[in-house]
Amino acid sequence: MDKQSLKQLRQNPMYVFLLVLSIATALGFQGWRTLFNNFAVDQIGLNGLDIGAIQSFREVPGFLVVTALFFLMFIREDKFASISIMVMGVGIGITGLFPTFWGLMFTTLIMSIGFHYFETANQSLTLQSFSKKDSPLVMARLRSIMSFTNIAIGGAIYGLTFVTDFNTIYIMIGVVVVIAGGWALFQNPIHKDAIPQHKKMIFKQKYWLFYVLNLLSGARRQVFVVFAVLLLVEKYNFTIQEITILFVLNNVVSMYTNPIIARLLNKYGERKMLSFEYISLIIVFLCYALIENRWVVAGLYIIDHIYFNFSIGIKTYFQKHADPKDIAPSMAVGFTINHVVAVFLPLLGGWIWLKDWTLPFYGGAFLCVLSLIFTQFMLPTPEEIEE
Repeated sequence: MDKQSLKQLRQNPMYVFLLVLSIATALGFQGWRTLFNNFAVDQIGLNGLDIGAIQSFREVPGFLVVTALFFLMFIREDKFASISIMVMGVGIGITGLFPTFWGLMFTTLIMSIGFHYFETANQSLTLQSFSKKDSPLVMARLRSIMSFTNIAIGGAIYGLTFVTDFNTIYIMIGVVVVIAGGWALFQNPIHKDAIPQHKKMIFKQKYWLFYVLNLLSGARRQVFVVFAVLLLVEKYNFTIQEITILFVLNNVVSMYTNPIIARLLNKYGERKMLSFEYISLIIVFLCYALIENRWVVAGLYIIDHIYFNFSIGIKTYFQKHADPKDIAPSMAVGFTINHVVAVFLPLLGGWIWLKDWTLPFYGGAFLCVLSLIFTQFMLPTPEEIEE
């Protein structure tokens, strides 16, 4: 993104609004995730099945995010996003106060409600507010800034773990997130000429590929989010400091690769780029299961994290082929579909993990094969046909 385009973006109230809330959600979720496995294993004494159960429950709000359409009947989407961030901050802030299995289940649910509701509003507002050419660049720009935020919070947590406890760190993170949400609540970023959105659930046959790819993406994401980190902590005994360093490295790489991914999406189109992603991930998941070396697995985690950012291609593909009035309800439906299997997959995977830790990763490779097959059904845009 050149300096002129970036200057124009900074003058757009919606960009500034999404920027602040994206930083807040990155700070909150990355902080929560960095601490989670060590807090669960070292402080509470949970095992893989326990963690799988909590991670499954964490995805329930994602499955129910279509209920956001009910709230949007009464409040504007930007206000809904702001309140969601504040709820997320509260959930994070009180996590350390309940160091038990059910306590962690409860605080995770609150955090997750805010996180998932914000994410669907974030995607919707981005696609509504920016052009088809600019939206992948905006998404990538925001993700790069989120990566920088992740680095900052990772460094902060690394230092704080030597001088204070989990509870204090959770409270500090939660307070910052709530303050950001409170600021956003009093902003007015939606342009007066914005296209009105449907306030009801939209489920159309012509969007079937968007639904299928969201379903498979959600399932694959769970293998990465839940079991890749668990593999590092439980099998290879990574400490909280080592996990934090790994997260920082992840985000340093993502900060520079996200804009490249966006430009490649604009240049080559979603079908080619997503195909490349899924072929690469098949190899990555097989390596997780077959190569038993802690440093190789750490490297695979970084590679896996890079490809996670290709998922913006599913959203930009939808934007190019959808009715503009369908964006807000369709993002809610897509987000719900993305979490259908996420509700039970971590729990099922946690049970399988106790039998054979390699099986979740073989399952991840299979999901990538299915995604690769369905990606070939993507239709080109008129511009791509002319080229």
